[in-house]
Amino acid sequence: MKLILQQEVKNLGKKGDVIEASEGYARNYLLPRKLAIPATAGNVNAAQQQKENEARKAKRILDEARLHAAQIAKLQVTVAVKTGEGGRLFGSVTSKDVADALKNQHGLDLDKRKIELKDAIKALGAYPVTIKLHPEVSAQIEVQVTAQ
Repeated sequence: MKLILQQEVKNLGKKGDVIEASEGYARNYLLPRKLAIPATAGNVNAAQQQKENEARKAKRILDEARLHAAQIAKLQVTVAVKTGEGGRLFGSVTSKDVADALKNQHGLDLDKRKIELKDAIKALGAYPVTIKLHPEVSAQIEVQVTAQ
């Protein structure tokens, strides 16, 4: 029996895939749980249309992320922290500190989990920081750490 998956099913396929399943498995498991629908001509066309719409949406999101990355790459952020002797920081500069500085200085509201610090920043100076905007798009900014 030919079916179109409505959700990802382990060992069968992903959403929108047209699969071949046994009559009993389809009738007793997939169809009652709304995991699949029969692969009629109308349903196949609708699934194809939905895949195309999702592809267009994913492309639009990727283009927006690239544009946003180009704008962010031009930015420089200054973080003022308390220091001790020899320019050593009390604690370290975290991704939350960088996110707060971006929001205060440039009005960008980014999630701290998208900001990737290679190592903890524990001294004064300029450091490159990577911001992941999309799984395929990232931007590099410079964080200037200064004494308060």
